[in-house]
Amino acid sequence: MILVVRILPIAQRRLVKISEDAPLTSVAGLLHCDGHINLAVVCNNCGTMVGVVTKTDIVRQISACHGNVCTATVAEVMTKDVTYCRPGDTLEEVLSNMRKHGFLHVPIVDEDSKPLGVINERDALFALLEDTAHELESAEYKESLLRDYARLPAAA
Repeated sequence: MILVVRILPIAQRRLVKISEDAPLTSVAGLLHCDGHINLAVVCNNCGTMVGVVTKTDIVRQISACHGNVCTATVAEVMTKDVTYCRPGDTLEEVLSNMRKHGFLHVPIVDEDSKPLGVINERDALFALLEDTAHELESAEYKESLLRDYARLPAAA
């Protein structure tokens, strides 16, 4: 069982925060800088998460803009009902919830709803695979020790 806190260093690098009153073009610029970040966490003046904006949200809004100027703010476009996780949640639970809702990214927040990072599905899967591989290696090593101790032939 791996907790979300284990991949927090990676998740912190994926965290993009923006104010709810910022223009949508500002968040578009932030998300454009890194192709692996598709979600920005929207915060109020106290730094509390109040929503999220994705690249898809931005494209949808810009397609509805008239002329060549988009004056929408982040608050007008953001998703307010956010699926999130906490550092003490298990990666298995988080991944299951992500798959259930079709999410590739989920914010990590503390008990005060302050954003700590953003989990990427790929990072969570790699952590689980690494842990599984480690457990398999450990099991094989233990079996080898037992066989050596009992002087049994190796399994085919």
